[in-house]
Amino acid sequence: MQHYLPRYLSIFRFFLGCLSLLPVASAVAQSNGPGVRGARAAALGNASVALAGEVWSMGNNAAGLGEMQRPTVGFYAENRYFSSALNVGGLAVALPLGRIGVAPVVAGEVPAAAVAPSWARHGVVAFEAQRFGGQLYNETRVGAGYGYRFGQISLGGRVDMLQVSIEGLGSRRVLLGTLGGQIEVIPRRLSFGASLYNLNQAQLASYQDERVPTVLKAGLAYRPTAQVLLVVETEKDVERVANFKAGLEYRPVPALAARIGLATATEQASAGIGVLAGAFQIDYAAAFQQSLGFSQHLSVSKSWGN
Repeated sequence: MQHYLPRYLSIFRFFLGCLSLLPVASAVAQSNGPGVRGARAAALGNASVALAGEVWSMGNNAAGLGEMQRPTVGFYAENRYFSSALNVGGLAVALPLGRIGVAPVVAGEVPAAAVAPSWARHGVVAFEAQRFGGQLYNETRVGAGYGYRFGQISLGGRVDMLQVSIEGLGSRRVLLGTLGGQIEVIPRRLSFGASLYNLNQAQLASYQDERVPTVLKAGLAYRPTAQVLLVVETEKDVERVANFKAGLEYRPVPALAARIGLATATEQASAGIGVLAGAFQIDYAAAFQQSLGFSQHLSVSKSWGN
């Protein structure tokens, strides 16, 4: 049956494609795309390409890893529409390589920069393992990434081994690459980010030339005050309509955050909270799609060292 796998993969993805004709678009399945990393991003409508300095940058935009200051490990879990067949689980680790001096604070900057940032001298390496799906159909990926910041610019990339499996038919494995970049247009106030997922257009099956989706994302993160963050993003799969996403984060105190978000192509609204408890960052998000119902997201990360 192994030689039938490419054809069955195409049939299965054709079925997913038919579902995507509904207003829910890519919300129905992982579909080999970049997906969501971390409940913070989920609460912000997954407008995450311009976010930086957290372990989930490994999946959202590897360039953001360059701003990390401490080793961090994180766990992420997602349940879509109360179906065990649409569960996602992931584990990520980020390790800064050295530290340079503290960056100078510019007069007139946002008060959020009360502590001036520093970043890793030799960049940040990260590793991730993720699984989506159930027994009938599942996707497993293992990836390694690297982010480096110099001045106001950050660059990053990652390489993934993606395995797609169908019960009784076996599995297929492919390698794919992703590149990303970020720039602080206005230091600690306005940032721009962009990434290209699956830049090598990895072929999943020769039957009908099935390939992993190639996805381009670009967006802005704007911090008008120390307590408020606005993010906007456009995501374009080369074979689907563009998805516009936006989110708002409000921090009444440094240890607590409230978030809301919206994505147009999936017609999905989201909200969530984040709590900083010592070295632990705990985030929760819930998203609602009118046709399919609720999704829930939980992520927990821990940092250590100075």
